[in-house]
Amino acid sequence: MRKTIALGAAIFGAASGIACGGDGGGDLASADPFCQRVVPAVEAFMTQARADHPTPSDDRYGGTVVVGGAAELRGGMNSAGAVDYVSVQHHQFVNLMTLIDYDQDAEPRAYLAERWEVSEDVSEITFHLRQDVFWHDGEQTDAHDVAFTYGLVTNPVVGFSNPAYWDHYEQGDQAVEVVDDFTIKIRMRPHVDFLDPWRTVGILPEHLLGDVPPDALGTHPFGSECPVGNGPFVFVSHTPQDRWVFTANTAFPQGLGGRPFLDRYIYRIIGEQTTSLTELLTESTDVYLSVPPDQAQRIIDDPAVDLMHFRSRNFAFVAWNSRKPQLAAAEVRRALTLGTNRRAVIDAMLHGYAGVANSGVPPLHWAFDRNLAALDEYDPQAAATLLEEAGWTDRNGDGVREDAEGTPLTISVKYRSGAQLQKGIVEIMQSELGQIGVDLRPEAVEWTTLIRQTFNVARDFDGLIMQYAVDYRLDDTDSFHSARSDVGSALSGTSDQELDRLLERLSAAPDREAAQPLWTQYQRVLNEVHPYTFLYFPERIHGISKRLRAVEMDARAEFLNIKDWHLDPASR
Repeated sequence: MRKTIALGAAIFGAASGIACGGDGGGDLASADPFCQRVVPAVEAFMTQARADHPTPSDDRYGGTVVVGGAAELRGGMNSAGAVDYVSVQHHQFVNLMTLIDYDQDAEPRAYLAERWEVSEDVSEITFHLRQDVFWHDGEQTDAHDVAFTYGLVTNPVVGFSNPAYWDHYEQGDQAVEVVDDFTIKIRMRPHVDFLDPWRTVGILPEHLLGDVPPDALGTHPFGSECPVGNGPFVFVSHTPQDRWVFTANTAFPQGLGGRPFLDRYIYRIIGEQTTSLTELLTESTDVYLSVPPDQAQRIIDDPAVDLMHFRSRNFAFVAWNSRKPQLAAAEVRRALTLGTNRRAVIDAMLHGYAGVANSGVPPLHWAFDRNLAALDEYDPQAAATLLEEAGWTDRNGDGVREDAEGTPLTISVKYRSGAQLQKGIVEIMQSELGQIGVDLRPEAVEWTTLIRQTFNVARDFDGLIMQYAVDYRLDDTDSFHSARSDVGSALSGTSDQELDRLLERLSAAPDREAAQPLWTQYQRVLNEVHPYTFLYFPERIHGISKRLRAVEMDARAEFLNIKDWHLDPASR
C-alpha cells in the first residue's frame, strides 16, 4: 500500500520520569519485563541529558501543547506496523526519525542521514548517518538499526502495510551492506521516486527489538506501552483511547536545532467532532486536527483561534467489496458512482473545501490527469441502465432491485462512528441510490472495530467510506494488483489482467517522463474496473490556537515542524 488512513486536557510541567503501562504512574512492578528493563534506562539517560543540556534562556522554551485527534495511534510507535496517517507522522516527526524528509518543494533533504549518494546506474544508494543521534535509552543510532528496520519492513510475516515500497529494492542477504557503523548501502532496480519510502519509515532500534520474533512485533509492548525512540520527543505515557504524552528530548542533536521548544506534547483522542470543537474553543486543546467543513466558519469567527487549510495528498472514497455477490460486477460498482451526485455532496457537506475525484492521484501530483474530470458525472438514468444490464431489476415492485434468484440489492456502507461528514455523505448516497432501486444502509462502527473488520482476512464489509493519504511515490500495486487482492490494503479485491500489466510497468518506470503516459492509461482502465467510488479530493482543515506560534502545515504533513512549535509566553 502506498497510502495511509487519514482521519479538556490536564497540563503538566517538565517531565521528571518516564511511565510505562499507560497510567503515568511509572509502576514498573506491574509492567511487562521488556518495559521493566528499558524504562529505567530511558529515565537515567534523559535525567543526565537534562543536566548536560540545560534549557537555553529563550522565552520560546516551555509549556505544554495539546493536539486533539479523532482516533488512536494504531500500532503506536512501531513503524513496521503503521497504518494510519497520524501514527506515521508521529514516527516521522515526534518519537522516531526517518533517514530523510522533504523541503517545501517536496525535494528530499538530510535528516537522520546527513548525506547520500546514488550510483550512476541507479542500482545502489549509500546513506551516511549522523553520529550525534541517540536512542532515548542512551544507545547510539547507527547503520545496524537501518539494516534491521529494512529487514523488518521487507519481511512478509511482519505485515508492513506498504510492501510495494520495496518491490524494486533487492531482498535478502544481498540487499543491504553495512559498510561501517554509520554507512549503509541498499541495492535496488531503477524506479521513479525511489527515495520516498525513506521519508516515511521511522528507523527502529535493533538493540531493543533484534531478538523479538518478527511475527510478534505487532503485539510487542514496544509499540504502545514503552516505546523507545530517537526523535525530538520522548515517550512518557499512553492511556488507551485517551492520550499519548511526550516530553522534550534535551539530547536531540544541536545540528538539527537541539531540543524542541515545548516541554511537553500531548496527543488526545477525541472521537466526537462536536467535542473536539468545544475543546479548541475553550482552550482545552491547542490544535484540532481534521475539522469538518461545516465547523470551519465557527473557527473563523472566533478571535482566539485560526483556521488552517491547504491542498492535500488525500482522497475520499467508498471501497466496494467485490468479493460480495451483489458487488462482483463492475457495472454495479460503476452504477453506484453514476447514481451519486458527488458535486452535490461536496456543495452540501464540504462547503467548497474539496474537488471531485475520479482517481486516487491528487491534483498537486505530477501524474494527475485533468482530462478525467468529465468522467462519471451524475447520471441516474445511465446508472439504472447498467444495473439492468447486470441483471438487477425490481421483480416484485417493492422499489428495490433483485437478481434472478430474488436476492435484493442491499448494500451496507460502514463509516467511523462520530464522523459526521461521513455520516452525511452516506445518508445522501442512501437517498439518491434509493431512487434507482438500491437499498443502501449506513452503518456506524467504532474506529478500532472498523479497522479490524476492514483489514482482516474476512473483509467484513460491503462498502466502506474512508480517506487515504497517498505518498509522493504513487504505487497502487498493494491496492489493485491481482496478486495482492486479499492482503493488506486491497479493500475491493478486484482482479484485472490489464490493470496488473499497467501496474507492473508503472512500478518499474525509470523516470517521470516514462511514467506519465502510463499513469494516464492506468487511470482510465481503473475507471473501467471501478473498485471504488472516488468521491473527492479534500482540503486538510485544522483549527489552531493563536497562542501557538510557528506552526507549519502543508501537503507534506501536519507535524512536520512540531519541534519548532512554541507558545506565547504570556498565555502559558
